[in-house]
This record gives sequence, structure tokens and C-alpha cells, in this order.
Amino acid sequence: MRSYHSRMPLDPPIPFPEIRSGEALTVSGTLFQTFEKCPEQAAGRLRGVYGPESRASFVGGLAHRVFARHLSAGPIGAEEFTAVCREEIGSSMNPKLGALGLKPSQLQAIVDEVGSLYERFRTLGAEGFEGAEVPLESEPADGVTLRGKVDAVFGDGGAGTRLVDWKTGALGEPAAQLGFYALLWALERGEIPGKVEAVSVSSGERFEEVPSRAGITAIASRVAEMVNDLRSAWDEGTDLPRVAGPWCRWCPLLDECSEGQAAKALLDG
Repeated sequence: MRSYHSRMPLDPPIPFPEIRSGEALTVSGTLFQTFEKCPEQAAGRLRGVYGPESRASFVGGLAHRVFARHLSAGPIGAEEFTAVCREEIGSSMNPKLGALGLKPSQLQAIVDEVGSLYERFRTLGAEGFEGAEVPLESEPADGVTLRGKVDAVFGDGGAGTRLVDWKTGALGEPAAQLGFYALLWALERGEIPGKVEAVSVSSGERFEEVPSRAGITAIASRVAEMVNDLRSAWDEGTDLPRVAGPWCRWCPLLDECSEGQAAKALLDG
């Protein structure tokens, strides 16, 4: 596997704006994406308010583990696929399985669903593969940690490094999350990735972008703004803005949010 740390650092490095002091904060790509949609929902996540475990998220999590295993260790044969899925569940996903209340007899249906996703995944190819589930972390300011995990990293020769995020459902709006990964890669690895992509394994949809220094610097400013807004709200004991949209359907704050309830009623027709 290629050594990322041997690369020359960016000159000059990506600047990160000054931010107000306050409580230590860890920002992930998912949290940043959530904040971009609805700031108060992101604040709720930081308070530990999460929605219930869902079957779809469990299938997606297991599929991601299978994809990473395929890329790192090679194709998984049909005769061993069920055993591999059970092994992955046993190694890290048993608590989620319990939270779903699934009986052992219901597990095969999930394995079959993941198997269908895996068959589509296998058609995508793995040329230039360098790493799966690559962890990234940077502390660009005191008390602020940016953290993420890139599903797959590929080398595209002269085009640079390609960061890929697998989606097992609809593609959605991945630009903010991909921009966050590009920023984190630039801060930790010392280079601007050649391309960032989100790929829906289920539908074949694809979103891709070529990051630029200006675009990554703009993402850094948005992340700094997010930190400032959160710390201000905590210091002043106030709520952040609530923004209604399709994401309200699954928001754990829905019962206390009139905007979200109105949006859900409209979406439900």
C-alpha cells in the first residue's frame, strides 16, 4: 500500500480561520453535512440525541464492511459470503443488531440484501486501489478536531488521489461531506486530492468534483463558522436555527420541532 506521509506538504498549507475559544469539539464529515442542512439537528447529535437504529443503516454499515474487505483482501466467494457477513457482524455490529431486535432467523434476509449490493459493487472495478476505510484526523485550531474515514482511496496516476464515498441508498446531496474530506485530506496528508466522488452502489448514480485550493479554503471557513456558531449557542444557552427539509423525517428532534413536523406533514401529503 502506498505511503501517503512521504508526499511533499502543501506550500503554502491550507489556512484555517481563527475561531472563538470554547468547549473542545470533534467535527466529522457527517456532522458537518448535518449542520449544513439543519444546525440545531447537528447540535442535537453533539448532545447525544440520535434517532433509533434502522434496518437500512444496518444494511449499509454491513455492506461497507464487505466492500472494504473485498478491496483489501480480494473477492468474496458465494459459498463463503454468509459466513463473512456473520463474522463482520460479530466483530463490531452485534450491539446494533440487538438494538434492531432482529431474530437470528431474520438475519439471512439482511445478508441476501447485502449480497445484492455486493454484486453491483463488484462491477465498479478497483484499479489504482490504495486503501479502504482510511482514517483521517487533524487539529487545525485549539480544541477543534476534524475527523473522518474515507471509504476508499485510489491513485489515478497523473490525475492525483481519488477519494470515494460509497452510498448504499440514494446519492442525496454529498457535496458538503466530500468537501469536508478534501479539506481533511489536505490538512493531514499535505496535498489536494485530484478528485472526490460519491457513488451509489444501489442506483449507479455518481457525483464527482475536482477540488481546488479556493474551494477547500471555503470549506475551512464554513467549518470554522460552524464551530463559532455552536460555541456561541452553548455559551449563551440558545438554540441554533432549525431548517426544515426531507431530512426531518428521520430527525430525533422531530417531536419538539414545529418546523420539522410541518415539513413531514407536507412530505407525507
